[in-house]
Amino acid sequence: MMDSIISLAVGWVKMTTMDSPNPAGRRPRESEQRPRVTTGQGAVISGILLVLTSAGFAQNPTPSPQVPMSAPAVAATPAAPQEANSTGGQTTVRVRVEIVDVPVTVLDKQGRPVIDLTKDDFQIFEDNNRQNIKYFSREMRQPLRIGLILDTSNSARPALGFEKDAASEFVFNMLKGRSSKNKIFLQTFDATSSIIQDFTNDPEQLNEKIRLLKAGGGKALFDAIYFACREKMMNTPRSENARRVLVVVSDGRDVQSKSTIEEAISMARRAETVIYTIGITAYGFHSSGKPILEELSAATGGASYNPLEQTPGTDLATGYLSQGQIGDTSQNKGLGASTGIYSATRLMQLADSLDSIGRELNEQYSIQYTPQNDRADGTYRSIRVEVNRKGYTVRAKAGYFAPSEP
Repeated sequence: MMDSIISLAVGWVKMTTMDSPNPAGRRPRESEQRPRVTTGQGAVISGILLVLTSAGFAQNPTPSPQVPMSAPAVAATPAAPQEANSTGGQTTVRVRVEIVDVPVTVLDKQGRPVIDLTKDDFQIFEDNNRQNIKYFSREMRQPLRIGLILDTSNSARPALGFEKDAASEFVFNMLKGRSSKNKIFLQTFDATSSIIQDFTNDPEQLNEKIRLLKAGGGKALFDAIYFACREKMMNTPRSENARRVLVVVSDGRDVQSKSTIEEAISMARRAETVIYTIGITAYGFHSSGKPILEELSAATGGASYNPLEQTPGTDLATGYLSQGQIGDTSQNKGLGASTGIYSATRLMQLADSLDSIGRELNEQYSIQYTPQNDRADGTYRSIRVEVNRKGYTVRAKAGYFAPSEP
């Protein structure tokens, strides 16, 4: 129908154009033999085309653009629930598949990593409900983002030299040269917290800053942890898909923090950060901070070490001497017994604790699952991992916060 109308219109234009008079009576030039459209003819043609175009659009409406389905996204924390929208009589479903990633450490009775387990040896629970393990790997490919937090307060002054030496060795072991994918930042605290060195994989740069550390006054442990998690760990790009760890070397006492221990733990959980603590209180001294360090670690899936509490022997060759162990002698004072400082031969205890943490982090399993609870209610979801073998210790992050509805 429309083709016929167009043909008639074109024919009419040709006929009216060819019938145009030649006043000079001469033969038209070749260039003049081409049809020319007058203003009136153009208006008629435009009108015809406008009608035809309108008719064509009415008969064949342009389909509404299709919104493609979003590709499944993998996230370390839960995502928004599914959505369904209706557009032009068609339903578009947006689905975001969420994956919770749980690094897991398994240790034997001697504290050595167990690295020969399979997927069938593990069970994982969220809020006491067993989950289906979707992905499992015995090779941890995720890089580490470690915050090394050293206590430089007055109460830690006697052990600061040993802290610095052990921390330097830990840095070298974890970075293994500048090509390492792991990164460490250095933070100290007394009354306030200070980032001495931002994230880097350069061990020399970190150790240069460690050697210059000096003791100050005051003590605000909880503020230091809260600050590290909020300012550093929370701002670690998700694209790095990194494991976040704080290693805190302190006696565990806190007298000046504005944050509570509950707030520090909550911020660590929001930042999905595991806390390892190393106590520096020497044998023979009561430590009110020991339960605090243990709580910080247990609540986030880490571990607490107290290497200096090992019982010393009865002679000088066995290591450090606690206050009052053999009386007030010049030799005893020379070894620092009056302040509980242990001798250089026991320095390795502190370094060994840091080395144990390093081995744990380098020998972890990766377990991933899709939560059965897909509600975006902003609640905290606890995680528990078990192995089907006796005598093993399992460490994993304690849980995560679900997202909230936008």
